[in-house]
Amino acid sequence: MALDPLTAILDIGGKIIDKVFPDPVQRDAARLAMLQAQQRGELEEVNVRLSAIMAEAKSTDPWTSRARPSFLYVVYILILTAIPMGILSAFSAETAAAIAAGFKAWLASIPPDIVELFQWVMLGYIGGRSFEKVKGAAK
Repeated sequence: MALDPLTAILDIGGKIIDKVFPDPVQRDAARLAMLQAQQRGELEEVNVRLSAIMAEAKSTDPWTSRARPSFLYVVYILILTAIPMGILSAFSAETAAAIAAGFKAWLASIPPDIVELFQWVMLGYIGGRSFEKVKGAAK
């Protein structure tokens, strides 16, 4: 039986609630709050976003299906540059500080809407992969 994203979200949310709230009364209150949110339709918005992202991830178009993983590699490279920057700061703290200041100014020039879009893309990517793993489709 295939799970829809909303069922997967509720299932994962229930498991998180079980771990976070050891007290049965608090656990039941948290589950009730989650079910009330579902009834108000708040979780439906997340379901719509996840379904769109999952459809995009299943695309046979190589540009579409590789976009998020490729962007992750760029982020990994940026994180890994901390190693040579640390070594550079040991030899020339001024140069390392100047590079860091320039990079900070460059990052500050990115519009907040783009940063928010990236956050949603990453949330969808992580959610989609988690859903695939719960469904048993991920390798």
